[in-house]
Amino acid sequence: MTLAVIKTGGKQYLVSEGDVLEIERVAADEKGALVFTEVLLIGDEAGVKLGAPAIEGAKVLAELVEDFRDDKVIVFKMNRRKRYRKTQGHRQNKSKVKITKIEG
Repeated sequence: MTLAVIKTGGKQYLVSEGDVLEIERVAADEKGALVFTEVLLIGDEAGVKLGAPAIEGAKVLAELVEDFRDDKVIVFKMNRRKRYRKTQGHRQNKSKVKITKIEG
């Protein structure tokens, strides 16, 4: 079983083949294929390869399952005794991807 740590959207994810992830929205090609080239670590039964900061020539292949929007997060700010209240909402765009192959 091969594991890898990839970086996308400013976050790091521990993945293996067959995993389904929810990440910040990424653009796929017309076939729905994605390539993550910023691979920070690859590990299997033989050992661990660690990049500084990324491993040269390593990549993780994935396919886009769907694009969706996450649940709404309510942001509420208030200063008491000042009559200040502000309510905002935010919905993050996300992609669901399935990891197909780890190369490196």
